[in-house]
Amino acid sequence: MKTLDAKIPEGPLAEKWTKHKNNINLVNPANKRNIDIIVVGTGLAGASASATLAELGYNVKTFCFQDSPRRAHSIAAQGGINASKNYQGDGDSDYRLFYDTVKGGDYRSREANVYRLAEVSGNIIDQCVAQGVPFAREYGGLLDNRSFGGVLVSRTFYAKGQTGQQLLLGAYSAMNRQINRGKIKSYTRHEMMDVVLVDGKARGIIARDMISGKIERHSAHAVVLASGGYGNVFFLSTNAMGSNVTAAWRAHKRGAFFANPCFTQIHPTCIPVSGELQSKLTLMSESLRNDGRIWVPAKKEDAEAIRAGKLKPTQIPEEDRDYYLERRYPAFGNLVPRDVASRAAKERCDAGHGVNKTGEAVYLDFASAIERYGKEKAYTSGIQNPTKEQIKKLGDEVIESKYGNLFDMYEKIIDQNPYETPMMIYPAVHYTMGGLWVDYNLMTTIPGCYATGEANFSDHGANRLGASALMQGLADGYFVLPYTIGDYLADDIRTGPISTDQKAFEDAEKQVVDQLESLINVKGDKPVDYFHKKLGKIMWNKCGMSRNAKELKEAIDEISELRKEFYANVRVTGDAHSKNSELEKAARVADFLELGELFAKDALDRNESCGGHFREEYQTEDGEALRDDENYRYVAAWEYKGEPKDAVLHKEQLVYENIELKTRSYK
Repeated sequence: MKTLDAKIPEGPLAEKWTKHKNNINLVNPANKRNIDIIVVGTGLAGASASATLAELGYNVKTFCFQDSPRRAHSIAAQGGINASKNYQGDGDSDYRLFYDTVKGGDYRSREANVYRLAEVSGNIIDQCVAQGVPFAREYGGLLDNRSFGGVLVSRTFYAKGQTGQQLLLGAYSAMNRQINRGKIKSYTRHEMMDVVLVDGKARGIIARDMISGKIERHSAHAVVLASGGYGNVFFLSTNAMGSNVTAAWRAHKRGAFFANPCFTQIHPTCIPVSGELQSKLTLMSESLRNDGRIWVPAKKEDAEAIRAGKLKPTQIPEEDRDYYLERRYPAFGNLVPRDVASRAAKERCDAGHGVNKTGEAVYLDFASAIERYGKEKAYTSGIQNPTKEQIKKLGDEVIESKYGNLFDMYEKIIDQNPYETPMMIYPAVHYTMGGLWVDYNLMTTIPGCYATGEANFSDHGANRLGASALMQGLADGYFVLPYTIGDYLADDIRTGPISTDQKAFEDAEKQVVDQLESLINVKGDKPVDYFHKKLGKIMWNKCGMSRNAKELKEAIDEISELRKEFYANVRVTGDAHSKNSELEKAARVADFLELGELFAKDALDRNESCGGHFREEYQTEDGEALRDDENYRYVAAWEYKGEPKDAVLHKEQLVYENIELKTRSYK
């Protein structure tokens, strides 16, 4: 049986990473030219890793299912990226970012990994500025930032348009330079179908050319999975529709442990569901919570009148509004972490105070901010005794400069002007903190197979601070993996090219072909989306914002039955040897149908509430998460044994030497 060795360096927390870098093996520049690395995924984690590894001299092959690396899901990340620069002089530091991250994740992450993340965060900003990323600047020219990655300080840097877009374009430009040099071979419209192990080491992948349908073998000395999270197991999520779990899941089936699958994040500021035919939910940046105030009508009858279209939110007087986050969490107010904000919204809506037609929405109101900014701008502009109209106009201009792109997007989708009437928001599945278990070097339990960014089980613990996804992806790709992978590859300098004619490649290819053909040959009468939607409803209703033992047991049984029905009755049109989007979806949904069951099993096994995992049986009198640090202070890493129900649990105990475990409080 494999044992979990996190390979955490000895010594004081602030010295671990430096000490580790000083002691690991290196590959000299001449030898790097003889080593091949495969990177699956070209989002922030994948693009930054590919560019950096190629710059170092390695031969890199990148794979993405999109038609261009720049269309990875990271391109849609709106809000910002955290870094402990302390530009505002408000008391931020590496330690503060580390502490906020561990606390925000409800003490379910590794100290050493999180401190390293905080330590390199400042380097990311410098790197991206050097790449030309257009970060917002204050009037004096210094980089501007705002609060939501830690709530008590301003550490979230943001760029013109959408931050993720600009950061990815920076990484993509670095990638392109290496493509032009011939150091990166880019395989677009290719999907990884399996990882190939030779003598127990990851030595390549099986990929499918999504245009021709051809199955290809690709070899390398190491494989890096940077393929994102698995939020689309819920069908409806804020992820791009193509986002899937296949790369990580196929690695799991080859021996990589899958950790904490039940740790998913529900994002509090999404545009509410609008009907049965929707396939994606729209995320509104959490930065809106810096200025927007969240409320519902205090009176049920007012909420009912709004739902019936008899009353407008602007007609509700101030005294009849329940600013429930400010009421429940006065110290943090609208900036409480995502899991807390999401559950609070659900509680109000379940109590009958929801404001859209389905009763599943709350208001995000900018009227107070518009008035505040308008008065400030009037004063600084020398306008004496400004009228209400002038204040409103000036305030609108300030809000537009901060959030204009988001307000425009909201208006196009909802057909309401958020400058005049409050936005409607509701929580939705966004990010997954679970993923492939990795050690301090970011290696999975398969030697030579690495996982970075959202694909690994994360430095975020049970809940992620806003703006920390971009931070982790770029930290892993630019500043962690390029060091740590050398420690492993130093033993491969005499290995030479890896042949794809080996039996391991042949067997893996045959398994992929057999699976695809078996899906084609079912010839049932239900389309793939039927099963994906059905799975999504089970997951949302029984494994969503709150869970309980009874419903989790039901979910396990229902998903198992759905999987049987899928293999008996799915209809996949076309053939396996040409372009076939239905076949692509079917293979991905097959993986989701296994992951979903393991997700529920993990949630059932964790008899506590923490972060994004809320078990109804374990809550405080105030309805907050009730941890059990004595029995569940560990990473749950699952070993594949065939059926998800047979997965074997391995525990990595979490040791806290620098942080005192406390009950999270935002009051």
